[in-house]
Amino acid sequence: MSAYDVVVIGGGPGGYNAAIKAGQLGMKVACVEGRETLGGTCLNVGCMPSKALLHASELFEAAAGKEFATLGIQVKPSLDLAQMMKQKAESVTALTKGIEFLFRKNKVEWIKGWGRIDGAGKVVVTAADGQQQTLEAKDIVIATGSEPTPLPGVTIDNQRILDSTGALSLPEVPRHLVVIGAGVIGLELGSVWRRLGAQVTVVEYLGRICPGLDDETGKTLQRALTKQGMSFKLSSKVTSAKVDQNAVELAIEPAAGGLAETLRADYVLVAIGRRPYTEGLGLETVGLATDSRGMLANDRHQTGAPGVWVIGDVTSGPMLAHKAEDEAIVCIERIAGQGAEVNYNVIPNVIYTRPEVATVGKSEEQLKAEGRPYRVGKFPFTANSRAKINHETEGFVKVLADERTDEVLGVHMVGPSVSEMIGEYCVAMEFSASAEDIALICHPHPTRSEALRQAAMDVHGGAMQA
Repeated sequence: MSAYDVVVIGGGPGGYNAAIKAGQLGMKVACVEGRETLGGTCLNVGCMPSKALLHASELFEAAAGKEFATLGIQVKPSLDLAQMMKQKAESVTALTKGIEFLFRKNKVEWIKGWGRIDGAGKVVVTAADGQQQTLEAKDIVIATGSEPTPLPGVTIDNQRILDSTGALSLPEVPRHLVVIGAGVIGLELGSVWRRLGAQVTVVEYLGRICPGLDDETGKTLQRALTKQGMSFKLSSKVTSAKVDQNAVELAIEPAAGGLAETLRADYVLVAIGRRPYTEGLGLETVGLATDSRGMLANDRHQTGAPGVWVIGDVTSGPMLAHKAEDEAIVCIERIAGQGAEVNYNVIPNVIYTRPEVATVGKSEEQLKAEGRPYRVGKFPFTANSRAKINHETEGFVKVLADERTDEVLGVHMVGPSVSEMIGEYCVAMEFSASAEDIALICHPHPTRSEALRQAAMDVHGGAMQA
């Protein structure tokens, strides 16, 4: 039996960062991961491969469509899907190998297998060949992540009916792809295949895309995606799916009830969300149980069982890799006796479509519900010189500031490279900056980042370039 200070169950963004941090703090640490590679869903079949395909498909569409021609570049590209998938896989492999290097650098032991808690301070690991070993630990960190949420009546086979993993490795471009769910995953993967030539229809139960997104921001994104050729069936539900030779027949009804219609596609992507992964984790051996959503409760990352901690998708909060990473750092620091905290009010969210969406903090709808008076500053990318030169003028920057104190409460952006720019407002909000603080800061010209300053200026009606 091997003894450790900390055993981390799960090698995703929460788990591997927790293990590395523990190693940095001088703890004897093991990370239990059953995949053949580290990195969890994010690196292997989520964030990283999807971004590889988003980037490649953007370049393909730019070359195949009007964008290159407008710039005076005449080309006739052809799609080599096999090579596109190969470079995606090579990039993912490089990243996962990088984590193995960081484990060695920080003296983290990777125990290959699936971990199960077996009473206080014990984790049983079952390897691929069935052999078991027991680890002892002063503290156990659960970082097992999440899995795609299934849809009743629609059986995923990853042949014709796909989850997000299957949609990242299709052998051909669909003629017609139906995406069930208008959330981040569905819109990003739908964007990939539309750019490569597929007809894409998105079916969403709610009356809007991306629930939880600032309303104006969501509507702006939907207009942009519709203009690109993506079609939306909102307030609709899929009740059944039947695979028929090389096609799928979906039965779709209005969410409020009514006559059903049939929709045929050669591929269907089910992307209605994700649920915590706790199967076979042995929670009952330490008196733990999940709530109705499958989540494990936590109090500053501690569960109700002494010495058992929880971070990432398997507990409350947004299912985001960077949120899991923040929790990983703070959790380990708390185990080490430090007084660290996660600021859940300043966790950014990004949708990597084109245009991109990036948000942080409160939406207008949330502030209205709280009854908190606020001011709005907006600046359109149509008035930003760099965006105009680059022919990427869709979208805006919107800043929400407290009416009395001018503190920045929320920022919502649709436009070019906003994923890279939202960090400026995260820093500002972490320091409780005012809109005036941003308005007074010199930004380089010509850059898209000037829109951040102009929106802050507009909070008090002082925008100069629109």
